[in-house]
Amino acid sequence: MKLVDELYELYRNKLTGDEEDIDMMAFAFLEEMSYEDLLNIIHEMDEQELYDIMGLYLIENLKGKFAKEDFMKNRSNPYYPRNIH
Repeated sequence: MKLVDELYELYRNKLTGDEEDIDMMAFAFLEEMSYEDLLNIIHEMDEQELYDIMGLYLIENLKGKFAKEDFMKNRSNPYYPRNIH
C-alpha cells in the first residue's frame, strides 16, 4: 500500500518501530485526516488492499467483542443475590 510505504519511509529513522511508536504514528496520521481524505485513500486502493483493510477491521473488532464478553462472564460479582423476604 502506497500510504504505508510513504509513512514507513518518512519515520523509519525517527522511530524504533515498537508497538507504541506505530500506534502513535497511526493515530497522529488519522487525527490529521478528514473523512473525505480517508475516502480518497480508499478509492485509490486496489481490490486486494480493500479486502485486507476490511479483514483486519473485522478481525480486530470481533476479537474485542469476544474478549469483552469473556471478561464479563469471568468477572466475579461482588453482590450475591439473596432472598430478603
